[in-house]
Amino acid sequence: MSLKYLTGLSYLFDPLGIQRHWRETEKMSSVLHGELRLSASGPLPVEDVWERYTQPVWWPRWAPHLREVDYPEPTVVPGTTGRVKGVGGVVATFRIEAVDEAARTWSWSVRFGPLRVHFEHGVNMAAPGSDQVSEAWLVMRAPWPVVLGYAPVARFSLSRLVSPKVS
Repeated sequence: MSLKYLTGLSYLFDPLGIQRHWRETEKMSSVLHGELRLSASGPLPVEDVWERYTQPVWWPRWAPHLREVDYPEPTVVPGTTGRVKGVGGVVATFRIEAVDEAARTWSWSVRFGPLRVHFEHGVNMAAPGSDQVSEAWLVMRAPWPVVLGYAPVARFSLSRLVSPKVS
């Protein structure tokens, strides 16, 4: 059979072009949704940064856009859920997706109405030769306007996360 025949045959089974539309929507989705990695280095030891990152009681201290965290565990645990209250009373729900203590990484999805944002977080030793000790990073996946709007807030928060001045 020729490729032309198979293409024609697929048209018979998909006369509305749903498969074609799905592929075009998938391409559009990658144009509308983005991914951004941000990081900050500082003098705080890696273990302390990891503790601040994975213990929700710390989040409002280094992330000033978060006012309250309602979470049942002392540290992030895969499969658990909670709520964060932000500036202006905005409430978002979240689910911890994964935690890797050895690699010092964890991920979560945050939902506010129809909006869903996925974050991956991690802590590394700072780059050799730098005068810093630790590096905290995040990768954010969301619609581009959200990614770009949240980037300055996230970068500022990361710099506070690695700073000993936050208590």
